[in-house]
Order: sequence, then C-alpha cells, then structure tokens
Amino acid sequence: MAQEPSNDLFSKVTKTAGKHSPLEEAIRKLPLPVTSVFLGKDGKIRPAVFRETGMTLVCKGHERIAEVFPKTIAKSRSIILEAIPRGEAAPVRGKRVGVLFSGGPAAGGHNVLAGLSAALNGDNELFGIRKGPKGLINADVFQIRPHDIQTILNLGGFDFLGTDRTKIKTPEQFEKVKETVLKNKLDGLVIVGGDDSNTNAAFIAEYFETEGVNCCVIGIPKTIDGDMAAGNYLPISFGFDTATKIFSELVGNLNQDAASAVKYYHVVKLMGRTASKITLEVALQTKPAVTLISEEIAEKDMSLGQIVDYIVHIITERRKIGINHGVILVPEGLVEFIPEMKRLIGELNTVLAEYEKDVKDLPTLQNKQEFIYPHLSPPSAQVMASLPDEIQEMLILDRDDHGNVKVSQIETEKLLIEKIRYRISEMKRHPDKFFGEGGDRIEATAQQIADFQKLSLSTQSHFLGYEGRSSKPTRFDAAFTFLLGLTAGSLVLAGKTGYMAAVTNFDKGGRILALPLAGLVTSEMRKGKEEFVIEKSLVKLDSPSFTVFAENRERWAMQDLFSSPGAIQYWGPTSRQIPLIVALDQGYADFGTFNLGEEREIKID
Repeated sequence: MAQEPSNDLFSKVTKTAGKHSPLEEAIRKLPLPVTSVFLGKDGKIRPAVFRETGMTLVCKGHERIAEVFPKTIAKSRSIILEAIPRGEAAPVRGKRVGVLFSGGPAAGGHNVLAGLSAALNGDNELFGIRKGPKGLINADVFQIRPHDIQTILNLGGFDFLGTDRTKIKTPEQFEKVKETVLKNKLDGLVIVGGDDSNTNAAFIAEYFETEGVNCCVIGIPKTIDGDMAAGNYLPISFGFDTATKIFSELVGNLNQDAASAVKYYHVVKLMGRTASKITLEVALQTKPAVTLISEEIAEKDMSLGQIVDYIVHIITERRKIGINHGVILVPEGLVEFIPEMKRLIGELNTVLAEYEKDVKDLPTLQNKQEFIYPHLSPPSAQVMASLPDEIQEMLILDRDDHGNVKVSQIETEKLLIEKIRYRISEMKRHPDKFFGEGGDRIEATAQQIADFQKLSLSTQSHFLGYEGRSSKPTRFDAAFTFLLGLTAGSLVLAGKTGYMAAVTNFDKGGRILALPLAGLVTSEMRKGKEEFVIEKSLVKLDSPSFTVFAENRERWAMQDLFSSPGAIQYWGPTSRQIPLIVALDQGYADFGTFNLGEEREIKID
C-alpha cells in the first residue's frame, strides 16, 4: 500500500501556485548586468542623459518621410543619441510615465517594466496601460507599484499588462489617445512592440507635437522574428534569443528522435512571417538535413516545384548512403517568397476584394473554384489547381480584416509533405526519368535505385511558434530588456520624444542609443495605396551568418551532424550565450558570453 505524502509535502506543492515554482523563485533573484552609464558614483542605478552623436538615421525616400513627420524630424534632425552618465545633473521629479505592450508576446517584456521603474527611481510614477493600444484608446490605466515589479522580475509573458493588435489610424482614435494622456497627466508614453507598433509610436509622437501635447513618446523594439533591427545600432529585437533557444531545443530533440527511430522526416515550420532569421538561427544551432531560407528562395526565383525537387534530391542522396530520416526546417512566410505563389496570392486578393459576396454565397469549394479560376491569369490558375483542396480552401476563405490571405495559417509544412510524397512516388514508378546521367538526374547504381524503390517515407509535421513567445527570458533577453527599460525611462526624463530605445555592443559592456523613429520608417505601396511602415530587417544573403550556413548545409545534408543546444540555462555553459546570427554579423570574437555591464541584484523600491 502506497504511503500517504506528508502534510508538509502537500503544503509545498500548494505553495508553488501563482508563479512560485522552485525555478521561478530562484530566477527572480538572478542578478542583472547594468551598463555603466546607468550607475552613479555611489554605485546605485540612475537614469542616464543623452548627447548627440555624429551619426544620422534616414530611411529610403527620406524627402517623402519628412513630409509626413515634419515636426519630429525637425526636432531630432535625424541624429542618433547616445546615453552618458548623469553625473551631477539634478534629478528629475514628478513625472508620470505610461507603458503598454502591443502585438504578440515576447520573452522579457516584464523586465522592460522593471527597467522603467528603476529609471524613474521612486521620484516619478509609472502607469500601466492594460490590453495594449485598445487600452490606450479606452483609458484603461493603473499605477504600477514597486511590489508589482518585484513579483514579475525575470518572468516571461505579457500577462501583467496584456496586449492587443489595434492599429491607431483614424482621427477619432488619435483624439482618444490624447484624451487618455491628458486625463492621466502623462508626461511620457512608452510603446513596447514590433514594426507596426513602433510605426504607431512614430505617428503618435508626431501627432502630439502637432497638437501641442507635452508627452514624450518612446518605442521599444520587440519581436521574436528578429526582423526589427538596424545594423550595428540595433542588432536584434528582444524575445528573439529566447524563442530561438526554445525552438532549437525542440528541433534538437526531433533530430535525435529521427536518428533514433531511424525512419521519420520531421518537417518543421518555424514562426517568422517575413524574415527567416528564426529559421537561420535554429539551423545554425541544430544543423538539420534541410533548411529553406525564404529570402534565398526569392533571390533565386525558385518555383514550388523546384523547392520540392531540392528537398527530394537531398532525401534521395541520404537514402543512397543508408540514411532515411532527418529534419526539414521551413520558414512560416515561405509561400509569400515563392514568386509564383506571391503572384497567385496577389491576384486572389484582388479577385476576392471585388467578388467577395459572390464567392461567399457559393455552396461548395468546387463552385468557388469554378468561379475564381477564370478570373486568374493562366499561370496562377495552373498553380492554384496544383494545390491540395484544403490549401485552396484556406486561400479562398481564410482572410484577415483587410481581405488578405492569412499566410501564417497556411499549412506550408503539410503542403510540402504532400508534394514530396507525390514526387518520390513518381520517381519510384519512373526511375528512368529521374536517375541517370546529365541534367538534374541523380546518379545511382542499380542497387541504389532498387533500395530507393523500397523506400517508405514516414513524415511528421510541426509548427513551432507560440511555444517560444512567453517563456521566461534567457539571461541575454532578461538583461537586454532591463536595459531597454532603463533607456526608455531615461529618454522620457530627458524630455526626448520620437525615439526608439536601442542597445548594441553586447560583447563590450553595452552601448545605449536612441534611434529617431521617423528614420526607420519607409513608404510602401500596398493594395495601390501608400503606407508608411518601419522597414523590416531580412536575412541578407551576403551576411556572415548566412555565409556560414551556406558553406555548411551540404555537409549537414549528407551526414547526420545534428547537434542539440538543450534547454535554456540560467546557470551553466550556455546561460550567457549571444544569438549566433548576432555574434557572426556583428563581428564579435565569440558567442559564448555577453557582457552588458556589472551584475547586481535588482531591488525596485
């Protein structure tokens, strides 16, 4: 008979509720590095002040951007600012600063709040805005107390404030934002988000300047995709390191599973709709059999058929040497980078915008297909017809609020599996068309062809995305976000507006910068209409990180050379690791240890 657990054990289990697991209790106490500009002579944390650098930040089409943001550009003169120690400057008191999260979660958001609170230093007040931009419009504001910060320090998620994806665009929305700021007497507004959210921050800053609202607006770069970056000024956004380490652990496990079961090809779609930076980082960490990079697909003008041929060729070559397993990494936004798919999606957007009701009223998928096909160009109709019905249905029916295809929900991994299966089946039936000499044929002996024909392809599909957004932050992201919060708080206290907080030199003690938001904005034509957006940072095919990948992928494809970085460490050999693509592209000497200043226990008073 099993022994009853002691009352003491019951009590211990009960006490772990509400984010009090042994790990959560321990990581709350982890020290954080503080860059020297934020330290006073007494060693205490102090807000920094800022000086102009000799560097400017302007995006393409600057003349047009200057027409849209005349006041903030005139004020900043597009000059990048650098933080320096406060020295003997008098402390700033009595400021009220609001902060909100916008867009999808990313690990480290709570440490932004901790950094803000530390910068305000008890002399000023911090206010949270619940549920993101929607809460800003609805004036859902509350005061954040030091005790609140201490309970969420180093913990993941955005749950303390919540978030949403509302875009502030209309005059009525801007007026509501102004009302919220005036009603709550806010001197500063900090917006934590990605490219859309920081574009909103740029517009709000310009609006306040135009309306004479004395409230500084500061953006903080957040996105696990890593597509919000500005070269050496801002190597990466926060959340990327945590997400890619989580995905790398899982992909490492799948690599090991494939080699252990000796039969599966795991096809893994990784979050990152526009940039393939997550996929590239995970590939560098885990060395899978096949990795697709969207930017390369677009550069080489590869069709869906050519992509399938590339994957099948690797599967076949591995089979020739007795390997019938592996992992295939696919970026979430791949279909938008395949030229023929991009054209098809564009044409569908146009057709469905014009005939939305007609298509909606048709009872079956076949009826919808018969209606839509004649409205497409012949090449696009042919591509559409080659897709499985479930993918076609997704393209036709699953639209966002703007009438566009929800590309992230297209099961690209399953589409590729189906196409790969068909191609391998075709090769088995007609080996004379695929094996032999010349062209794209695969060289193989009669025995190797016979072995290939016996091939049974077992596949598993996965989509990794949400698993990486709300984890407890890595040591890197915890430190990075705390410094971003300190930077944003210091900018508000210094009376600066229309800037994005930035940290660089992750290997040399950290350098704190403020980037003019308008300098990151560019003009694009979307659906025939001019839109102003912060330009996304994509994988550069001439970057050191991509070069290292490109030079090694064939070796990884032809041998089982996979590796697994394992779980996120808060203590141990990988606990202070910098993202590989950052270390490579920034020219660091090593990726093993970040250096962002002197470590100290954080107490928010």
